[in-house]
Amino acid sequence: MSTTHNPSQRLTHSVSCAGCAAKVDPRFLQAALGGVTWPRDERVLVGFEHADDAGVFRYPDGSSLVATTDFFTPIVDDPHTFGAVAAANALSDIYAMGAEPLFALSIVHFPEVMGAEVLSGILQGAADIAGEAGCPIIGGHSIRSDQLSFGLAITGRLPADRAAITNTGAQVGDSLILSKALGTGILATAWKKDCCPNHAQATLVATLCRLNRHAGSLLHPFQVHAATDITGFGLVGHGCEMARGSGRRLVIDSRQLPLLPGLAEAIAAGCLTRGDKGNRDYAGDLLEISAGAESTAVHAACDPQSSGGLLISVAPDQAPALLAELHRGGDEQARIIGEVCAGAPGLVLN
Repeated sequence: MSTTHNPSQRLTHSVSCAGCAAKVDPRFLQAALGGVTWPRDERVLVGFEHADDAGVFRYPDGSSLVATTDFFTPIVDDPHTFGAVAAANALSDIYAMGAEPLFALSIVHFPEVMGAEVLSGILQGAADIAGEAGCPIIGGHSIRSDQLSFGLAITGRLPADRAAITNTGAQVGDSLILSKALGTGILATAWKKDCCPNHAQATLVATLCRLNRHAGSLLHPFQVHAATDITGFGLVGHGCEMARGSGRRLVIDSRQLPLLPGLAEAIAAGCLTRGDKGNRDYAGDLLEISAGAESTAVHAACDPQSSGGLLISVAPDQAPALLAELHRGGDEQARIIGEVCAGAPGLVLN
């Protein structure tokens, strides 16, 4: 995925943080959201309460509209690829709820000094991925800004006979499946610092641009009790949200976590993001990291992900078949990473 932009104009060097690592600190965000009185409406089926991936609104015919917005700063240098990654990342919120996207609106903060060809490349990349998803981009809004960011606001739909898959239904005994490898934040930081191993760059771009469409399509056919996409708050942050919302304890085997190639080298080169600590702090007392947990995997679990995979809580007898279907459909990095247990809500990383 490339355009004819000036290769010396590195998008990642124009911003202070890349991708979902640019998110507002989750504790700061919690404090701000807690100070707002939100209007109530009985048609809202899923709102802010449990930090779900998207809002769900009941439509008069019994179906539901599923809405989300997601935008971030460049995680790669090529404009077309950045647009594609941002679109795939935004679409994940819809897929994580088990819904199908209907249409999208673009959100652009753009320094005009970069030139129209850069913005055109970003928009084309997003349009290509949205086209792959069958989700037309029908408009948007742009403002001048000193820092580039881009994303989409997406509306999806669930038919009347299907309920949204939320992050609150995990059941004791469930197997936990992660559909993509971890480490995008660390490797993006390494890329920005020119120390991302060459062999890791192609794999990183491929996972960033891969839609969670196939994984999302499997949520209803199997006995899935809860799901969420892993983005800026990392596996530990979003996992703790699932644990809290479900009132369950998630126990994860660090040695089963799928990791992107080049991760250990990037960590050794000092490429951890500030989100590593921020996500641990956000999880707080809900997070328990065992002394024997593998260190690279621990950093990967705390790493803020961009266009990350789905964390799926599924009945244990159906987990092998679901995993096989994920692999068959191209989600080759998917792994069973743990299980849901009884006990105080939290996430244990062994």
